[in-house]
Amino acid sequence: MEPTVNSLQQQNVPEATELGYKVSRDTRALEPQGMYQVTQGIISPVNDGYGKKDLVASHHRVAMARLALQTSDWIRVDPWESEQPQWMETVTVLRHHHSQLLRSPPPMEDPSPGQAPSAPTAAPQLKLLCGADVLRTFQTPNLWKDEHIQEIVEKFGLVCVSRVGHDPKGYVLDSPILRKYQHNIHLAREPVQNEISATYVRRALSQGQSVKYLLPDPVIAYIRDHGLYTKDSSWQGTGTARGKGKAS
Repeated sequence: MEPTVNSLQQQNVPEATELGYKVSRDTRALEPQGMYQVTQGIISPVNDGYGKKDLVASHHRVAMARLALQTSDWIRVDPWESEQPQWMETVTVLRHHHSQLLRSPPPMEDPSPGQAPSAPTAAPQLKLLCGADVLRTFQTPNLWKDEHIQEIVEKFGLVCVSRVGHDPKGYVLDSPILRKYQHNIHLAREPVQNEISATYVRRALSQGQSVKYLLPDPVIAYIRDHGLYTKDSSWQGTGTARGKGKAS
């Protein structure tokens, strides 16, 4: 019996086309390996209190993510994290979504005519989807709490997307905690490297360059209509800049 798995990606920018495409490829790649049955993907826009430079207001980010995913039948946007009164650590967000999954497990599919009912599914699991750059930050002193790193990889697990210039396998082997729980860290390797990033898209927008085909048209229209990611954008993040211990 394959356990069901749900993937959570914390998101601070409308990565749109890349977002849905990568989540789909990288988590559903676990199914052919016979490890899991992937049931859904959850996009969790980060709280405004995160304080990252160029972070637009959360209601805009939630709206853009929903526009980007409006044709997806299995990836959804959850605004809970962004609606909290303050920024919270990643492990807290994972605990919340995991408890929600346990309260409302995904419905079982009805068997086909003449087919015996399937066995009850195992309890749903939740895994954090991240890029190799995030995996590398686990080694940054005073950025993550060791107990939080251990809880994330031991209780939940990671699906890590490869990035140009990063060595995720090396990051795992260099960390005693990650190495101990490497069986619960799944490295998703891309046959063709894609160097387009959310940072690149934001920079292009700020310089007035076209992002046609990098973002869905409804997201581009939303950005234009609300004047987001331009040099003269009136909204600036008001939260405290990310500092010691903030990542975890």
